[in-house]
Amino acid sequence: MTPEKLKNLLKDVAAGKKTAEAAYENLSTMHYESLGDAHVDHHRAIRQGMPEVIFGEGKTAAQIISVARAMRKAEADVLITRIDDAKQTAIRKQFRSAVIHAKARCAVIRSKEPPVTGKGTILIITAGTSDVPVAEEAAITAEFMGNKVERLFDVGVAGIHRLLMQKKALTGARVLVVVAGMEGALASVVGGLTDKPVVAVPTSVGYGASFGGIAALLGMLNSCAPTVAVVNIDNGFGAGVYASVINRL
Repeated sequence: MTPEKLKNLLKDVAAGKKTAEAAYENLSTMHYESLGDAHVDHHRAIRQGMPEVIFGEGKTAAQIISVARAMRKAEADVLITRIDDAKQTAIRKQFRSAVIHAKARCAVIRSKEPPVTGKGTILIITAGTSDVPVAEEAAITAEFMGNKVERLFDVGVAGIHRLLMQKKALTGARVLVVVAGMEGALASVVGGLTDKPVVAVPTSVGYGASFGGIAALLGMLNSCAPTVAVVNIDNGFGAGVYASVINRL
């Protein structure tokens, strides 16, 4: 159930096009639906502006498909994150309309493209090519939420001239998402080049002393650029959502 569908349902009741009993039937499972292993939150789109998203890691393909079917039955768009090749194949077999984004390890199931509701462009930046999977998760999430997204990959501080040559892209975006591993310095650099909000995503990319992304996380948290906010390690989804919320304001 989306805010628009809820409003249309109430308008139909008010206009006599739908009975109160029929409306009640529609609304009776709005809060959540029990599937045994999962409780599907059909109310989330009304509360938070986007439907529940299925985190695929740790779930079986059958569990993912069960939740996705319940969401599609309720006419919700579906975003599934963190799915490996086997789960991608299973989803593709069950849903003809599923679009698999292999780099992002995501799948999107919906009837049509959402209208663009974001007020500007969200620019997704990576320090290196190894950061692209997390960056693509952020990009697909932001696009799923109705934003125009642009990508600027492999412009890390080891070759800072690559970033400095992209002034038009940096200044033209309304929100920037910076995805970086190693020491995570790119977020501070980008924060120092623009007056727009920067969502920093530390990744687990790096050598031994990066401690699986902790070095990048601490570097971003200690950024001297005051416009930088930080999400958790490898949390491209969270960055995409946060950037979208900012872009709607």
